[in-house]
Amino acid sequence: MEKLPKIAVPTIIIAIVLIVLLAKSAVTIGSGQAGVLFKTFGEGVVVDEPAMGEGFHIVAPWNKVFIYEVRQQEILEKMNVLSSNGLDIKLEASVWFQPDFQNLGKLHQEKSEMYKERVLLPAIRSAARSVVGRYTPEQLYSSKRDAIQQEIFEETKKIVESQYIQLNEVLVRDVTLPSTIKDAIERKLKQEQESLEYEFRLVTAQKEAEKVIIEAQGKAESNRILSASLTDKILQDKGIDATMKLAESPNSKVVVIGSGDSGLPIILGNQ
Repeated sequence: MEKLPKIAVPTIIIAIVLIVLLAKSAVTIGSGQAGVLFKTFGEGVVVDEPAMGEGFHIVAPWNKVFIYEVRQQEILEKMNVLSSNGLDIKLEASVWFQPDFQNLGKLHQEKSEMYKERVLLPAIRSAARSVVGRYTPEQLYSSKRDAIQQEIFEETKKIVESQYIQLNEVLVRDVTLPSTIKDAIERKLKQEQESLEYEFRLVTAQKEAEKVIIEAQGKAESNRILSASLTDKILQDKGIDATMKLAESPNSKVVVIGSGDSGLPIILGNQ
């Protein structure tokens, strides 16, 4: 076997070293991700430059790149909180968030990759306890769900917006009360509903009775006016008009044989 030329050995070694360095220097950042550069022999975390975007990057092999998910993410958190009267309430909420892309370096430097555990979750727990503590179990169970959800979102946002975290939404998925309290609230709500239905039936019946009375009064007034306006002379005139129409009808055979007490003719038909 022939020996390699002396000049070829260093070249091969250099090529291998270059390949290793290139492999260590190549960084690929995936879709929906961003990178934070850490300069080992420099100022450390780069905070005064934008985060590294998606795609292929070459960095010095002695530097590091910390990759973050910058798309919207979700955390499902289950908490035990107290109502305004001290009852234990179980609350389940979804938190939609994402890191602030423009300040990703500062987020990494100050909070690290564990920013969710160190900042976001404590913030949502604190806000939930503060908000729920203002309401009674009945309000939590029924009428105030949307208001509570909005208040938790606003209070959490105040805490995290200065911590380089973008809060998009807080959704209260479930509120679980002690079974005895829940049953009592449901009975009360049922009784209130039945009471409202009874009141509605009473009001409906009263309106119907008023309608009948008004119709009867209108009919009585109409009859009174009609009776007052019908004099003997008017009745005679109407009788004469009716007699003339019957006499002129081609389908009727009319015989006038005398007059009645009112002076009107007595009409006999063909029957």
